[in-house]
Amino acid sequence: MAASTLGRAAKALLAPALALGATVGLASAPASAAVWSSCDQWGNTVLNGYTLYNNIWGSGAGSQCVWANSGTNWGVWANHPDTGGIKSYPNAKKVINKPITSLTSLTSTYNVTVPSTGAYNTSYDIWDTGHRYEVMLWVNRTGAVGPLGTAQGTVALGGATWTVYKGNNGSNDVFSFVRASNSGSGTVNILPILKWIKDTKGWFGDVTIGDVQFGYEITSSSGGLDFTTNNLTVSAR
Repeated sequence: MAASTLGRAAKALLAPALALGATVGLASAPASAAVWSSCDQWGNTVLNGYTLYNNIWGSGAGSQCVWANSGTNWGVWANHPDTGGIKSYPNAKKVINKPITSLTSLTSTYNVTVPSTGAYNTSYDIWDTGHRYEVMLWVNRTGAVGPLGTAQGTVALGGATWTVYKGNNGSNDVFSFVRASNSGSGTVNILPILKWIKDTKGWFGDVTIGDVQFGYEITSSSGGLDFTTNNLTVSAR
């Protein structure tokens, strides 16, 4: 199974640059990139309150370009070899910076178009401000990918049924929720999931949620595949 938490977006800006090969940066972004595009390894920008991030961090990665019409409508073209191991996590990030107990609502809607081949997951990656805890919500997956840790059973929360995994990557605890069936669009009520971890399981206390990321954790996309976020919203109160 692919380890799903090493070097993710919250830490990647601090990581040393990887040797990605001569092809990185040569691929063209889609014509729909009306506002911004980048083929740089750590290419990023801020649009409409969301940070877009190309985030190519895995060993042996190939070419990847991210484009955005807005902070909520963006996509990525990726051509990563089928060699195992996560290559990238292109994503959009919304900063929250609120303790769980001060939140009255934390929700997100998503609508994506993803390939039927390759190996990847479409997931939320939610971090506390201290980067001690990571909560992943996998809304769909394809190919030989799997979460870090051991299965803790299933739970119906936030509008879906999930299999829960608990693990540690050596830097932080990881709680992964894998949706029972793949979904290309929907609404996730995130706050009950965080409260379940905090109050029902006691896996963390009243941590401050730093940011909510949403993107594509890509292991392989040989030949070049397109991942499109047709719409994404993250709302906190």
